[in-house]
Amino acid sequence: MKAYVIQGGFGLDHIVEVDRQIPTPARGEVLIRMKAVSLNSRDIGVINGFYNPELKEPLVPLSDGVGEIVSLGEQAGKFRIGERVSAIFTQNWKSGEATPENWVSSLGSPLEGLLAEYVVLPEEGLVRVPQHLTDIEAATLPCAGVTAWHAIVEEGKVKAGDTVVVQGTGGVSLFALQFAKLQGAQVIVTSSSDDKLARAKALGADHGINYKRKLEWDKAVLEYTQGRGADHIVDLGGGETLNRSISALKVGGQISIVGILSGASVEGLAIVPAILRRARLQAINVGSRAMFENMNVAIEHHRLRPIVDKEFPFSQAVEALRHLAEGSYFGKISIVF
Repeated sequence: MKAYVIQGGFGLDHIVEVDRQIPTPARGEVLIRMKAVSLNSRDIGVINGFYNPELKEPLVPLSDGVGEIVSLGEQAGKFRIGERVSAIFTQNWKSGEATPENWVSSLGSPLEGLLAEYVVLPEEGLVRVPQHLTDIEAATLPCAGVTAWHAIVEEGKVKAGDTVVVQGTGGVSLFALQFAKLQGAQVIVTSSSDDKLARAKALGADHGINYKRKLEWDKAVLEYTQGRGADHIVDLGGGETLNRSISALKVGGQISIVGILSGASVEGLAIVPAILRRARLQAINVGSRAMFENMNVAIEHHRLRPIVDKEFPFSQAVEALRHLAEGSYFGKISIVF
């Protein structure tokens, strides 16, 4: 079978196509023929050595995908041959609160990822995907979808009439927009592109703020909410956005810290404004299998469809990763086998 691995160093120039034997499932495992995978910002961080400079090579990258079960290991009976499944991002986080032990079971680092024609995984680390979704759409769910669901529904408990601010128009952001609208919320989207804001409005966003033209976008949020502030803000920027998120928040509101696109640390964190607003800052790290399954029920019930920016063939996997690194996408990037 064909697979891609990180080998000989870090960076996209060290993503190498290799031939491997098709693996054999052990007790409680299944063999999956991959149909599609999707990309996340984390994948670039892994490939560039940001998350683990001591990464053990060679390693198959990527964590998100969908495939068809083609073989069952001994005592594997949760799924049938031919069923379509996705892997959960953190393989041993089934339900409840996360533990430090969970973080050693993330696909695509430190565990082998999914950018291979066949993979073997424990059946307990898999979920069935909504039947109405294409393979390309289903492949987008494990990280971006579950992260947004965790932020908006599981932790955020967003309800009808709330105002939610979503930063950007990547995968997590658009899922957050869609899930917030399912809850009946008003959604404000920020972006540096008027075209992307228009596309977000077509998906249901109620208001858009171009943060390149309105550098103080927090004030624009306050104006839109008549000075009250947002109930919930999904912060993907990190270093350069967290203080403005605090400024744009209502008293008692919540910020879901999801990304670090503008930096992994915050200089001069606005502690006093945070106290005055009784701000709740909740870090979100994808989610459990139970959250994934809950999300899939909602997606199937509402016939929701993920937003895919572009699809690439498996032979152009490196080009797909370069497209991700450029940062110009709207929604998710998928690779089709």
